[in-house]
Amino acid sequence: MEWSDRIGRRIKLRDLHVLQAVAHAGSMTKAAQTLAISVPVVSKAIADLEHTVGVPLLDRSPQGVEPTAYGRALMHRSVIAFEELRQGIKDIEFLADPTAGEVRIETTPTIAASFVSAVVDRLSRRHPRIAFRVVAGGTEPHPQSLIERRADLSVCRKSARIAAEDTLSFEVLFESSYVVAAGASSLWVSRRRLKLADLMDELWVLPPSEEAFGPFVAEIFRANGLDYPRAAVLSAALEIRANLLKTGRYLTIFPDFWLQLPDRHPFIRKLPIDLPIVGGPIGVLTLKNRALSPVAQLFIEAAREVAKQLAKKK
Repeated sequence: MEWSDRIGRRIKLRDLHVLQAVAHAGSMTKAAQTLAISVPVVSKAIADLEHTVGVPLLDRSPQGVEPTAYGRALMHRSVIAFEELRQGIKDIEFLADPTAGEVRIETTPTIAASFVSAVVDRLSRRHPRIAFRVVAGGTEPHPQSLIERRADLSVCRKSARIAAEDTLSFEVLFESSYVVAAGASSLWVSRRRLKLADLMDELWVLPPSEEAFGPFVAEIFRANGLDYPRAAVLSAALEIRANLLKTGRYLTIFPDFWLQLPDRHPFIRKLPIDLPIVGGPIGVLTLKNRALSPVAQLFIEAAREVAKQLAKKK
């Protein structure tokens, strides 16, 4: 397939947009109404695309239309093309006004509430017009968000799955251990020497052993020759665990950085217990061979600064 014959001169962005609209609507008539154009115009755009690529892009039936495997493949790539064009416009806007722009970050709730918050605050003070879109869900960002251009970068722990992805690049920012934490009013805070075994009969609030990062916490207890404690409260939600610790009655396990950023936590303290398990390094995950926007690059620079600040607190 020659570029000049099949793609460069014949595939139109407008036709790709029409294909996406038809696939989403499931009907050429509905797509035409959405796009405010006539049905013949929609039909011609699809026919032109199918003639150009030489394969059927839609399956037509009395119930409507749906994309073929060829159509899905073309739409997947066209979504990326449109996103790259959108990012190109954003880059031009940034070059015209370096104090404005948008960066889309995918991360986890724990990292979002601590490290990412600190980076956002630092960067927004320098460039108040930068917009930040932070998506925090699950225990690990999904590389597909980067591949499909829904996110510019991810801030996460390095996992075996991430390390195995040839299309991804991971820059280590810092490493952080896990700690046993209690409320500032807890009687355990005043103790200078403790073992995890000393706390097994206390009120624990922990993630379920089979969910979220529960298996990781379970490994911490196993490494100390202990069973997973009978938790008084099972929840992976940070807010619930933090609020229960505030009472001074409960214990939990947190990553150390969460207690340090954006500032030292006002009512949670870590107990003097050395845990044998250290999580993977935390860093910035990006897509290889994809030029980052100037705003995303600024975010990474600010992230490096916050990581250095965190290292000094240890």
